[in-house]
Amino acid sequence: MRKIKIFALVPFFIGAVIISAAFINNKRTAEKSNGKKLKFDGKGFALVELFTSEGCSSCPPADDLVAKVQKEVGDKPIYILAYHVDYWDRLGWKDAFSSADYTKRQNEYAHWLNLSQIYTPQIVVNGKTEFVGSQEGALRNAIKTGLQRSSNVQLSLNATRNANNTASVQYKVEGQTDNAHSVISLALVQKQAVIKVERGENGGRTLAHAQVVRNLQTLPLSKNNGSATVALPSGFDAQGWEIIGFVQNTANGAVLGVSKTPFKVSADAGNQQDAKNIQ
Repeated sequence: MRKIKIFALVPFFIGAVIISAAFINNKRTAEKSNGKKLKFDGKGFALVELFTSEGCSSCPPADDLVAKVQKEVGDKPIYILAYHVDYWDRLGWKDAFSSADYTKRQNEYAHWLNLSQIYTPQIVVNGKTEFVGSQEGALRNAIKTGLQRSSNVQLSLNATRNANNTASVQYKVEGQTDNAHSVISLALVQKQAVIKVERGENGGRTLAHAQVVRNLQTLPLSKNNGSATVALPSGFDAQGWEIIGFVQNTANGAVLGVSKTPFKVSADAGNQQDAKNIQ
């Protein structure tokens, strides 16, 4: 685990005692939860947000954990977002998926959760519970708690890939929201990625990532339905990507509702692809 002071955005090494305690705690937690599967009780949901970096040697176990959980999810209301923060980029390896936007989001959680520092790897579940991202027992308990709580907000999404390398996302929100303090965020997610890290703390390792956030747009929830245009990166493949959207209270960070959708292909985009195939 690595921590930095809020707003300073410069990583520093924490004490050996803290690292040893965290390591022992993670090991014990993993032993207790070994072999357990996710239990899908109740009518709630769990939005799991991981803050990670390819430049952080403590992060691969957290990346592996969320990938493991993702394989167990199936069609259950569990949604995983992996944000690659940028404050590790200056220490020998620039993470290709990193963004200052994700560091900003992590700082927002530090404010909402009254934390004095941000760190990697960190997981936040439903905007209310945070812990070291490699703690499997803590993650499974937080997911279980989220699933057992009923949700008063329902979100539906529809995403269509356009011919101009963009996507149109329509959303509809039903239920109890305070629109004065609510926003909707739309995350463009790459389901899988593999990167060979050449330098930094993970130099020489090949890292596998799951549920990588490649773009995040946040819009005021001035009305309960609307649309947004999302730019798509080069190499986009509709089969390997999805949109995850969530409604959040900006007063306290609580996530009120969440949903996801695959991509449909518009007629124009389909015709364009057919033309390429013919050539």
